This record gives sequence, C-alpha cells and structure tokens, in this order.
Amino acid sequence: MRLGLATYALLPQLAIDDQLFLMTLRQRGHRVDAVVWDDTHIDWADYDGVIIRSCWDYHKRPAEFLAWIDRLDGMGVRLWNPAPLLHWNHEKRYLIELAAQSIPIVPTIYLERGALVDLAQLLRDQQWADAVIKPAIAATAFHTWRTNITQAVTNQQQLAALVARGAVLVQPLMPEIAQGEWSLLFFGGEFSHAVLKRPAPGDFRSQDDFGGTVELRNPPPGMVDQAQHILSTLSSPWLYARVDGLVVGSVFTLMELELIEPSLFLSAAPHAANMLATALERLSAE
Repeated sequence: MRLGLATYALLPQLAIDDQLFLMTLRQRGHRVDAVVWDDTHIDWADYDGVIIRSCWDYHKRPAEFLAWIDRLDGMGVRLWNPAPLLHWNHEKRYLIELAAQSIPIVPTIYLERGALVDLAQLLRDQQWADAVIKPAIAATAFHTWRTNITQAVTNQQQLAALVARGAVLVQPLMPEIAQGEWSLLFFGGEFSHAVLKRPAPGDFRSQDDFGGTVELRNPPPGMVDQAQHILSTLSSPWLYARVDGLVVGSVFTLMELELIEPSLFLSAAPHAANMLATALERLSAE
C-alpha cells in the first residue's frame, strides 16, 4: 500500500514512536511517507490510506483540521481512524455521552461556550475542594489548570476568558492521580499493552512535558475487560485507541478516550509496532 502518516509542521519527520511505525510498515513492503497534514502541496489522492498520528496542533485549529479530514474522506482516501470517529472524539463532550451509557467517567461538568458560571458556587454545589479546568478541545494539558474553593473567586476571570473562547470541562482533582494514570492501548480491537503514567511530585499532569514518567506495566485484573467495555460503545471500525483512566475503588474510571493522535508508546512494547501494522493491513483489506 501507499500510506501517509500524518504529522504537523513542527514534527515533519514524525514523533519517535511514529518513526518506529513507519519503519515497520516499510519493512513489511509498504510505501510510506511522513506527511504534514496542512501541507497544500500534497496530493492526498495518491495514498491508499492516511493514518492520523502526530497532528499535535489540531486542537488549536479544530475547524481547519476537521475540514481537512472531510476533504480526504470525500476523496475516498481511507482514514485511520475513520472521519466520523475523529469528529466525535475531537471534543470532550463525548465523555458526557459515554456517561449517559453508564460508562464510569471522572465526574465532569460541561460548560458551553459563553456560559455564565460562578466558579466558587459551582465548586460548592459539587462539594469539590479542588478542581481541574480544561478546554473541551485540547491536548497535552493545553490551557489546563488547577483551582480550589479558596482560589475560585480569584480564578473567576480566568475561567470566564476560557469559556469565552470555547466549551470547557470542570472536573474534581482526583486524589488517585498521585498513584498514576493508566493508558491501555488497543489495535484493531485487540489489547496490546499498557503503561502507567505518574505526574511529577506536586503536579497533577502526567505528560512528560511537565515532568511526568511512563512505565510499561501489566494492568490489574479486570482492567482490560473494563476498557474493552468502553470501546464496545464505538460503532465504526477503528485502528487504534488509547483508553486513559484511574482506578477508583475497584472501578476503572475513564479520563479520556484517545482516538485521534495519542502517543501509542510503541517503543515501550517490542511487539506493538508489528501488531499495529498487522491491524492496519487487516482493516485495509476489509
């Protein structure tokens, strides 16, 4: 197949994990290019498939990104993941939809763009002493910050500015985050591997940009089944999914379901790049 692995302008040669995937595909006989998603010189019709990978600026330009997705879809270029899933997953409103299907999620208040909200009153109503605020369209902790009941009045203007730009999520700061956030990786519907991400001491963000660490781990008993149950809600065929969550009591509780451009931690698991390539070949043949 002629394949494009889509990235963004600051990583024209892909992230390291995606470079491993590219090399694996080439070793299996495919013609593969790293392609910047908004490069106007690319003839996308030349590709049998485009795999969305390190497009790590999509959240800053969501309308443009989705228009590009729709353009490729309209041309008949196969996308992984498929366009309907990318549309659904690009905005974290999906958490509310999954909760309505009895999926355990971190408690979430969804604020529409322009909503008038008293942050201190919201925290009192929810009985949340500490909370995390984030845009509904975001990646890598973009514009994500922490507040608490004593700072809420001071932070009111910051929330108002964020809501003026777009929809916002307010969630309690979960104490379980200190024990680590699990990421379970699935390729073509099958479990591949899991990592445990821990924030730096005193922080709540597990991304390595903020000092977080990542360790390959075997998930606790039952966690894979719980993640599979979450994925069973998806209707379209999909190539990859990353299910991020915390163990709250004995329940795997969803923080995010990543279907667009998550790090897949391929270098952490020796089998993973080949498993992903096999899934791609199988799905492309269907």
